[in-house]
Amino acid sequence: MLVVSGAGLSELSSRPSLINYCRQLWQRRHFILEDAKAKALRSTRDYRLWRLWLVVNPLFDVVLYGFLFGFLFKTSRGIDNFIGWLFIGIIYMRMLVSLFTSGSGLLTSNRAMIRTFHFPRVSVVFSSALRQSIDNTVPGVVALVAAFLLQWGKLPTWTTLLVIPLFVLMHIFGTGLMMILARITAEISDVKVVVPLISQAWFFLSGVMFSLERFNSNPTVKEIMMLNPAHTFLTAVRDTTIYGQAPTFDVWIQLFVWSASVFLLGFIFFWAAEEKYIRIA
Repeated sequence: MLVVSGAGLSELSSRPSLINYCRQLWQRRHFILEDAKAKALRSTRDYRLWRLWLVVNPLFDVVLYGFLFGFLFKTSRGIDNFIGWLFIGIIYMRMLVSLFTSGSGLLTSNRAMIRTFHFPRVSVVFSSALRQSIDNTVPGVVALVAAFLLQWGKLPTWTTLLVIPLFVLMHIFGTGLMMILARITAEISDVKVVVPLISQAWFFLSGVMFSLERFNSNPTVKEIMMLNPAHTFLTAVRDTTIYGQAPTFDVWIQLFVWSASVFLLGFIFFWAAEEKYIRIA
């Protein structure tokens, strides 16, 4: 009988140190980029007019919510360029919600690759987040163009360029949420059932279709809702574009802290279960 000594052997799915994990992730940066590029724009590419649907789909959302909230519920009162305001709110909030929900079952859907190859599993999350940032570019531009056309005669100001760092911060923040949800749903699959409910609640409670000025009579509720980072992101994007106002220094600090802290928390939280993913994915 052949006896093999365990000396010098190491566990295949062991978790590396955080520094080594980051180093391994950097070594696979080209894979992450190419995988994201290959999968980008796939949601509509199977259709003959897929480029057209990239523009038309966001328009349908705005028409629907504009009719329901602006016309039926009269939430447009007191808001300049309400339709442009709604365009930006709906489309940019969709970005955050999509980043969050994409973490649900992400590891399970990539089970074959996770069990076949040895690599930092967070690469899957980063690739998905990068793919979505590419996908979101077209709707993001459509929202801005539509908002400016709806206030014809009022030209964009230099503050519109601030949308670029805001777009980046939103996706950093969303990637952190994706990492957190990816691990949770891998370990507790039942959580996937409540993710749609959570995402819908977040969408409707972030001031997408109405201004929080409606809650001036109830300052406690208004203050609680203003703590929502999604509302802060939407307000900053709206201010820098259709209203030509740069966010204050305090707002930039708030957005940076939210983005950096959620991203770092998500990264460490995901890394802490690295050795489990080969079994639970």
